[in-house]
Amino acid sequence: MLSWLNFHLLPLLAKLCLVCMFPFSGLDKIIHWDAALKQAKSSFLPGGGVLLFVGMAVEFITPVCIIAGWHDHLAAFILAGFCAVTAILYHNFWAFRDFWAPGYSVSRSHFWDFTKNFGLAGGLLLLIAAGDFLPITAILSHPLAASPLK
Repeated sequence: MLSWLNFHLLPLLAKLCLVCMFPFSGLDKIIHWDAALKQAKSSFLPGGGVLLFVGMAVEFITPVCIIAGWHDHLAAFILAGFCAVTAILYHNFWAFRDFWAPGYSVSRSHFWDFTKNFGLAGGLLLLIAAGDFLPITAILSHPLAASPLK
């Protein structure tokens, strides 16, 4: 039982937590198509509709590949790139002047989305670089130990 938890359940749970928002984000784009298309057209890149379809394909396909372990490193790399590119193109918090304004701020809202996207990109790149997961027993027996170097 513990072996199954170590090598199957914990890595699966970690991957689910990392990618669960993307299919919902793709679904949100379908439900709120006009708003999603407006945002897709807001960058300097042409072809907002095509970009929106490509983004939705990435949000629907790559999480399934990561969870299923089918070309998961490639899918994680694509999804990490998607997160970084969308952060820079669509969450340009520096373009708004209300960062320090009291109350709601468009700039701060974009700032948190910007940092969230780079946090997700980092987690996805770590998924690629880390390779194997440590068994939960090793983590619990030495909770303050550093990760082994490769």
